[in-house]
Amino acid sequence: MSSVTITEILDDLRAADEVTRRFERRYWLSSADFYTLYQQGQLDDGEHAEDFAMWAGFYQIKLDREAALKELSQMRLKQLRTLQHQCFNGRC
Repeated sequence: MSSVTITEILDDLRAADEVTRRFERRYWLSSADFYTLYQQGQLDDGEHAEDFAMWAGFYQIKLDREAALKELSQMRLKQLRTLQHQCFNGRC
């Protein structure tokens, strides 16, 4: 993973969430359910093709950034636990 800051991740998540929520309201379908149908080719690809491609793209960005946030969070937890262990053993 390249060096992405927590601010960049959170900003991307916020933007992707705003866009996917707009599509959810418009089509009355959760992004997760939409994405499953989209990947299986089970959606109308005529009149709404542009919307669906954009929705799928922003949903994938959301998934990617959620994974990046989880990875950063796990790294931070490891740092905190190491520090806590060191402090407990008098090496603060």
